[in-house]
Amino acid sequence: QAHLVESGGGSVQPGGSLRLSCAASGFSLDAYSIGWFRQAPGKEREGISCISDLDDNGVYANSVKGRFTISTDNTKSTVYLQMDSLKPEDTAVYYCYVYTTNAYWGQGTQVTVSS
Repeated sequence: QAHLVESGGGSVQPGGSLRLSCAASGFSLDAYSIGWFRQAPGKEREGISCISDLDDNGVYANSVKGRFTISTDNTKSTVYLQMDSLKPEDTAVYYCYVYTTNAYWGQGTQVTVSS
């Protein structure tokens, strides 16, 4: 059974940076694509980035393209989301996600961007 644990959230001023981590267990990280989603208060959960197990290429939602970078460290079974040039509209709970035999979500980590 897959298990995902996010960390690295916090409060930051606009223009700042954070790096989120998603520690994965129960499956081989290099065999599945992993996604990052976020959910802001009063809004639906949205997909913002995904990294393929086939070529390690990341894809991004337009709202974060050019500012966020997804990467993996298979030796640590961890997926990262480097977030730069943060904006107040990036404030949300961030989740990582994987579909193996079922869909699995982490518990989420809060990111708050405010001056």
